[in-house]
Amino acid sequence: MSRFTVPRDVYHGAGALENLKTLDGKKAFVAAGCKSMRETGFLDKAIAYLKEAGMEVKLFDGIEPDPSIDTVKKGAAMMTEFAPDWIVAIGGGSTMDAAKAMWAFYEYPSVAFEELCVPFHFPTLRTKARFCAVATTSGTGSEVTAFSIITDNTKGIKYPLADFNITPDIAIVDPELMASMPKKLVAHTGMDALTHAFEAYVSTVHDNYTDALALHAIKLIQNNLKKSFDGCPTARAIMHDASCLAGMSFSNAILGIVHSMAHKTGAAYSTEHIIHGCANAMYLPKVVKFNAKEESTAIRYAEIADFMGLGCTTTEEKVDALVIELRHMNDQLEIPQAIRNYGHGGVISEKSVIPEEEFLSKLSVVAENAIGDACTGTNPRQPSQEEMEKLLKAVYYDLEIDF
Repeated sequence: MSRFTVPRDVYHGAGALENLKTLDGKKAFVAAGCKSMRETGFLDKAIAYLKEAGMEVKLFDGIEPDPSIDTVKKGAAMMTEFAPDWIVAIGGGSTMDAAKAMWAFYEYPSVAFEELCVPFHFPTLRTKARFCAVATTSGTGSEVTAFSIITDNTKGIKYPLADFNITPDIAIVDPELMASMPKKLVAHTGMDALTHAFEAYVSTVHDNYTDALALHAIKLIQNNLKKSFDGCPTARAIMHDASCLAGMSFSNAILGIVHSMAHKTGAAYSTEHIIHGCANAMYLPKVVKFNAKEESTAIRYAEIADFMGLGCTTTEEKVDALVIELRHMNDQLEIPQAIRNYGHGGVISEKSVIPEEEFLSKLSVVAENAIGDACTGTNPRQPSQEEMEKLLKAVYYDLEIDF
């Protein structure tokens, strides 16, 4: 028996934000990210809608990228003091993820973070509040997922929290909120969404429901991500839908080792964090080659290649064509193909360049942590410690996969 869980309502399309004024409650705690939502006026508009619904509103803003445990606990403490019956997260994946974790601590103040890290063992939520997620980027799909990624800065590790309890009650997917996304963010979030769909399609727990969503999301992303990157408003609106569809798919089919590696390399080094979507984009072609050593998985990738119209005859040729297409997309989106090139040339930041010596010194621990990540269990090929180290080296130096 399988389970398929998505929000009770998904409001999508231009003007969907207005549905905030239909929420029934007394108090709304609004969690927000960077200043862009305030600058565009959407944050004020959202708060106005909530007040129109008759609710008192408390704002917690400034949630950082890769939100920390400290931020989560600070927000949860403010929630406890305010006692909302609605939590409204407005932002990208980091904001929604932080708010989900705050929600757990608000309802269960004595729960330990380590307890929440055990996959699908959350306490029952909605004893105090319901959750509405408003997506402002097109990549994480967090507005419809059972996941939250929280960073322990003391350990340099990102922890995926997973439980159907934290699937939002309401998702709002309004393309007007992300029309002004910078190109770099469009590229990284778009490839994050593509990775979600790829990993869901080959997951060991995929099913007919998740397959349909994953394939359609892949096709939409293939046809619209580059146009969105170039500023086409129609393509950006379609990408917002594609991200949400991919999120529904992976929330139920789970993910694989692209995400395991991204989680465990993201905050592992003394440099600035590796941006999550960029990490996924760099790692995905290598993982496709690694997973395709399993014949049944290679066939699944060949099906994706067929759906994308890449041609070729044999399964092996289709897998190779798929890898070439993914690398081509990275080039089009100005994403490096290897970790050692991350940060060079001003693509990210010179402060983000990861020295070879540090990468190698931490290789064994990062590989071990990646294998232990919650997403590894549903990857179609289980890597050994040696294989994970080789795979990480392959994505650092851009090496061919031969194992």
